[in-house]
Amino acid sequence: MMAASISSSPMNLPVIIGDRRPSLSLFQAQRPPTGHHRSFFSGNVALNTSSQRRPRRSCHDVVASVATTDRPVPLAGDVDRGSQPAETSGRSDDDGQLAARWREIHGSDHWEGLLDPIDAVLRGELIRYGELAQACYDSFDYDRFSPYCGSCRFPAKTFFQDVGLGGAGYEVTRYLYATSNDLKLPNFRSRKHRSAAAAADKLWSEMGTFIGYVAVSTDEETARLGRRDIVVSWRGTVTRLEWVADVTANQTRLSGMGVPCPDPDVKVEMGFAELYTGKDAACRFCRYSAREQALAEVRKQVEVYHGRGEQVSVTVTGHSLGSALAMLNAFDIAETGANASPEPELDDDGRRCRKAQAPVCVFSFAGPRVGNLRFRERFERELGVRALRVVNVHDGVPKVPGVFFNEAAFPEAVLRAVDGLGAAGVYTHLGVPLALDHRASPFLKETMDISCYHNLEAHLHLLDGFRGSGEVFQLRGRDPALVNKSADFLRDEHMVPPVWYQEENKGMVRTEDGRWVLPPRHRDIDEHPDDTDHHLQQLGLALNAST
Repeated sequence: MMAASISSSPMNLPVIIGDRRPSLSLFQAQRPPTGHHRSFFSGNVALNTSSQRRPRRSCHDVVASVATTDRPVPLAGDVDRGSQPAETSGRSDDDGQLAARWREIHGSDHWEGLLDPIDAVLRGELIRYGELAQACYDSFDYDRFSPYCGSCRFPAKTFFQDVGLGGAGYEVTRYLYATSNDLKLPNFRSRKHRSAAAAADKLWSEMGTFIGYVAVSTDEETARLGRRDIVVSWRGTVTRLEWVADVTANQTRLSGMGVPCPDPDVKVEMGFAELYTGKDAACRFCRYSAREQALAEVRKQVEVYHGRGEQVSVTVTGHSLGSALAMLNAFDIAETGANASPEPELDDDGRRCRKAQAPVCVFSFAGPRVGNLRFRERFERELGVRALRVVNVHDGVPKVPGVFFNEAAFPEAVLRAVDGLGAAGVYTHLGVPLALDHRASPFLKETMDISCYHNLEAHLHLLDGFRGSGEVFQLRGRDPALVNKSADFLRDEHMVPPVWYQEENKGMVRTEDGRWVLPPRHRDIDEHPDDTDHHLQQLGLALNAST
């Protein structure tokens, strides 16, 4: 299988953090960002939310794609970069429509008629959730010389401010950590890193890594959104263990990985599932699996806000490998009932009725296929989870796994027959696709670096300029300089240096005696909340964290 994920990060990185060699291989990731410059976060889209709308085509009739334009795209002029403050980034200008339309934007009608031409509010929300996924990359500590390598660089309380999304309107409630240690491979190979850290007893974790977070909308943002939104955000591939997960194309029964799925024919890619469910008793950050961490926190937040009588939604987002984890996580949330109120609602006569369930939706970017037909059927039809997949038609990652048996190559009847024979290579995408074409943007150059095609910031740039098939690409206000934050994809005439997103002096500071050193963080890294077991027990998942 081709690597399922190339991170939206600034430099090519084969399997090891810190490698700075360039590459054209799809198996190699770009080097991740090592810092942030808020002046380059120009704010989000200025949306046209006029009530007069053109007739829309069904998303089932046409896949919205800039590639379908039938006339030359004129070169758009450069934009005034940095004209909007950083604090507006992560917010969409919906002109007050979102509160009334949030269920539609969240996929209640499978985005019927909203994709071509693209609905302005939906576009703003897609960019907003994409930025929440990008924040996982921008906050990751990639420095293999740091004792905190593999962790999040920022404390949860100031996460969005520190990552340049001060106006996001969310608060992080929990960081998520992952491992997959069946092969006993370390994530970081540097002996110098290990020995120096061990001597100082400062090594953060050799096996576990920060892979995402759970966040909840603030009261102000909740009023704008029309409901309390619980977000689970996952990042793409960075470490050795994650590359192993990417290339492990064999399928496994989801029920065999601890997910309480009643159908043994539901199968998913083994590497994704192992990363999602793996844990390590010897690691204080991974003694609970990423799965257990996410489920416990979603359950906790749903209980809190349903208990207050609020409307609640669960939105899962991710890029590349993070997209695969998002699909698994959304399935799991619905399957375990983590999105359901623990107490039944009362009707007007005071009688107990069914438990309230928060709708679950996935906004996915550049994601690979995850499972077989039965995975898709249970995800969409039986559990009612919604998924919208944003892809670049030239990106190779969404074309794997399932190179031979997939929804694009064969009718569903053929796939079902092959799957019934026990073949492990039958994969199908789920949800609704929104296909874009990077060649339609006059800001992007021709390049042989196919990792650019997969870059998350490039996807957000394409969303910003996309109006509909056959229409000219036109930016709404998102800074195109962000495309080069972790790539070399912008045309040279726009005068934006490649891979500009980095920390000043790579984090080194000069001490009073004139030495240059990496400073300590002067803070404790967040571990697991004490109530994790309690919420897992409520879900019937009372597993010993040491197992």
